[in-house]
Amino acid sequence: MRYKFSELTPEIIRLADMSLDGYRIDPELYTQYDVKRGLRDINGNGVVAGLTNISTIKVLDMGDGMPNHGDGKLYYRGIDVEDIVAGFIKEKRFGFEETVYLLLFGKMPSEAELAEFKKILAEFRELPSNFMRDVIMKAPTDNMMNTLAKSVLSLYSYDNRANDISIPNVLRQSIELITLFPVISAYAYHAYKYARLGGSLFIHSPQPDLSIAENLLYMLREDRRYTELEARILDLAMVLHAEHGGGNNSTFTVHVVSSSGTDTYSAIAAALGSLKGPKHGGANIKVVMMIDDMKKNVKDWTDEEEVKGYLRKLLHKEAFDHAGLIYGMGHAVYSQSDPRAKVFKGFVEKLSSEKNRHEEFALYSLVERLAPEVIAEERRIYKGVCANVDFYSGFVYRMLGIPDELFTPLFATARIAGWSAHRIEELINSNKIIRPAYKAISPMREYTDMENRID
Repeated sequence: MRYKFSELTPEIIRLADMSLDGYRIDPELYTQYDVKRGLRDINGNGVVAGLTNISTIKVLDMGDGMPNHGDGKLYYRGIDVEDIVAGFIKEKRFGFEETVYLLLFGKMPSEAELAEFKKILAEFRELPSNFMRDVIMKAPTDNMMNTLAKSVLSLYSYDNRANDISIPNVLRQSIELITLFPVISAYAYHAYKYARLGGSLFIHSPQPDLSIAENLLYMLREDRRYTELEARILDLAMVLHAEHGGGNNSTFTVHVVSSSGTDTYSAIAAALGSLKGPKHGGANIKVVMMIDDMKKNVKDWTDEEEVKGYLRKLLHKEAFDHAGLIYGMGHAVYSQSDPRAKVFKGFVEKLSSEKNRHEEFALYSLVERLAPEVIAEERRIYKGVCANVDFYSGFVYRMLGIPDELFTPLFATARIAGWSAHRIEELINSNKIIRPAYKAISPMREYTDMENRID
């Protein structure tokens, strides 16, 4: 009998059940053999696996002797990201392109250098002929991250120097992908909506004189219109998501895959697979879905005790997805504050005023304040808990009218800047493939044909 590709047959279920015991590992063995689960120690600190010049994450010492117990700071190429954003705000300019330049080349560009770089980005912003028809519109899916990964791998076939990992060529490929990610993401959503939901298909070509943030809104909206505040807040979100150290899951994936000597398209597609996960880039979708559920089940959004009651239900696996998590709260490094969320929050409030969504913003703010209290009461934790950047980003995208399907691709559209910088750094400095060790714990035994005998 021939099965459909997506069919989960009784035979497969039986085989899976039969094999489970052979996979389970006693959690106590991780302690016995001093294995750092998730490559983190008991305090949540990452195991040092490499060196980087690209970004620095710090937690300020509060003098209380507690690990990771202080306000967080993030630096791009040694410059405080809060200062970077403050400069963009003061001069009312779009900053993502400058941030990309800083991450790739290690310094902020002069006016002339920035103008030249923007010109290069604009020249690379066009997809190959018939790419929309032959790749993006073929087998459209509701998961835009898969379409983005498929498109990246397909671009390999259009590149005559796809396997060349010399630094000039990798830089060229990186710049092309950075400027094409927004285009592919927007087109992928329109193709999906047209194929699955019906209606007309409209495709707006990106404009050379617009910033990446402006072009995203321009390409996504049928009327191509957006306000200055909308574009600036999207630009700010991209600046804050552009990079976050070499140890985050998707960036570490880039380092691992690049260390094998593979091509740029394969390395970036692997990073997309990592970012897609709900424990990484997919967290912002979980936050808005959680708040949606909260709005349905909390009668008075201003009643602190009622909100606390719902948060307790989340932790006890009695609400939303029964995972026992308050999404958007907590971070592997930051405890008192995530600098990205801190910078972002003021602009979220401004946008909520423009969109007349004050009550929702107030609810988010209340959850941000109450969740650490509830978590401290309900669980024994060794450090503080704060809102991370994902807590507000989904709410912002919703206010911008960006469909939920594009939340994680927008993250990728920003983080491709950091991935590209880390790939180049790995290729320049590494001469060994990354290969950590796993300790084998399976008992040794003799082979006998009895084990293979069929009853």
